[in-house]
Amino acid sequence: MNFKTKKPTLLLVDVQKAFLDKDYPGIKRNNPEAEFVCGKILGIWRKKKFPIIHVRHSSDSVESKLHESNTGFEFNDYVTPKGDEIVLKKNVNSAFIGTDLKSILDKYNTETLIIVGMTTNHCISTTVRMSGNLGFETYLISDSTACYNTKGINGEIIDCEVIYQAALASLNEEFASVINSEELINLIE
Repeated sequence: MNFKTKKPTLLLVDVQKAFLDKDYPGIKRNNPEAEFVCGKILGIWRKKKFPIIHVRHSSDSVESKLHESNTGFEFNDYVTPKGDEIVLKKNVNSAFIGTDLKSILDKYNTETLIIVGMTTNHCISTTVRMSGNLGFETYLISDSTACYNTKGINGEIIDCEVIYQAALASLNEEFASVINSEELINLIE
């Protein structure tokens, strides 16, 4: 497959400093290298001169680490936007709602969307689902994302790795192709 003819756009979702805090939003997090992987993929996209869009979450709550007044709102150092890379701000789970993302992708004639970022079972899942439903050939890069322990409906703590695997399985082959960064690099090269 000639990936370049697919017009691939990289969408980095919520790769922000708030997620460096091990206690936010949960007690335990899996995949501590996720942001590094996002940065690695971003570097490749820059070299290939493929389109890049950064999206970050802006919470309405001043107490949230993702509120604009807090350092957690800032982009992770691995993925700081450069030059003409587009930066969008959202305040809901989907990168498509309340932003110009769809019209930007249409302007780029994007057919294929590569999605990386945080967190697997929240904003990544919602964005991937919408991307697939909108007809984009969507790839979710599994090692570029992570989950936190989650409180179940009966109060029990569900391990972050279980949440992560379930979220990826729920998206794979239904809304996206879930592949890892090595597989993505092989597709690009």
